[in-house]
Amino acid sequence: MGEKIFEVVAMDALDIFGVNDRNLEILRSHFPKLKIIARDNYLKVIGDDREIGAFGEQLAVIMLHYQKFGKVTQEEIRQLLSGDDTDYAATVNGSNGVLVHGPKGLQVRARTPNQLKMVESIAQNDIVFAIGPAGTGKTYTAVALAVRALRNREVQRIILTRPAVEAGENLGFLPGDLKDKLDPYLQPLYDALHDMIPSQKLLTYLEDGTIEIAPLAYMRGRTLNNVFAILDEAQNTTLRQLKMFLTRMGTIAKFIITGDITQVDLPRNQTSGLIHASQTLKEIPGVDFIWLDTGDIVRHKLVTRIIEAYQRGDDEQ
Repeated sequence: MGEKIFEVVAMDALDIFGVNDRNLEILRSHFPKLKIIARDNYLKVIGDDREIGAFGEQLAVIMLHYQKFGKVTQEEIRQLLSGDDTDYAATVNGSNGVLVHGPKGLQVRARTPNQLKMVESIAQNDIVFAIGPAGTGKTYTAVALAVRALRNREVQRIILTRPAVEAGENLGFLPGDLKDKLDPYLQPLYDALHDMIPSQKLLTYLEDGTIEIAPLAYMRGRTLNNVFAILDEAQNTTLRQLKMFLTRMGTIAKFIITGDITQVDLPRNQTSGLIHASQTLKEIPGVDFIWLDTGDIVRHKLVTRIIEAYQRGDDEQ
C-alpha cells in the first residue's frame, strides 16, 4: 500500500476536477482500486504503487491536454483515459490540432483517434470514406476540413450534399417549395457551418456560390473542379447515385463521403451504395476508408450506450 500527492497546476482546480467533481469521478471510476482525495489544488492518492504510477501517467496526459487547449471536458478525459492510440496522444503532445477557429473563439479540432485519422487521410488521399454510427463527428470533422481548405485557398468552393431520402417522414407533406422542403433535411450541414464561419460571411458564401448545399440529384451532369465536396448520409445512396457522385470529380478536388451503414433508409430491395463502395473501392490507391466506432462518439454518454444496446439487439436477431 502506497500514498502519493499530486499537484494540479491550473488557474482553477475546477477546470480539472469539473463541476461537482464530475471529471474527478471519471478518474475514480477508471482507477477503482485507488482512493483519490481532492484538497484544493492537490490530489492525494492511496493504493498499490503500480496503480498510483499508472494514475500519475494518466494525470500528466490530462494536464498536458489542459495546458495545450485551456480546457478539458468529460468526453476528452474519457478519450485520454481510453487512449492507447498513439495518434491521438501525438495530437495532444504535438501541435494544438485546431482545424478551424470559429466565431467567438470556438476552436474546432479532431477530438478522437479516428477523427484524427480522417484529418491525416484527407492530406494523403483525394477521396475519403468516413463510416460509423451517429454522434462520431463524421460530418462535423468533414465540414471543418472543407472550411480549412477554403480558408487556405486550397479550393475555391465547398459543396455539401445529401441524398433526399425520406427517413420515415414524408417530405411531400412539408410546406413550401422544394428548397423549403429540403432545407430542414440539410440543417445539420448549416449548423456545422454556423459553428465555423461568421453568420454574415456564411450568408455571402451561400449567396455567391462559394458554398453550395444541395440534394444529391443536383450533382448529375456536373464536373466538380477546384472544390471540396462532402456527401453526407451516403448510406442512403443507391449504387448508381454514389457512382454518379464519385465520377463528378474534377482535376482539383477533395471528396469526403460520410455515412452510417446501420441506418439505411432505402427500400429493402435496393442495395446501399455506401456498403457496395466499401467492398468495391477499398483497394484503389487514393481512396481511403476510415471506420469510426462507439469509442468516437462525442455526444452525451447515453448515446454510446443506446447505440451499443441496439447493436446487441441486432446481433441477437
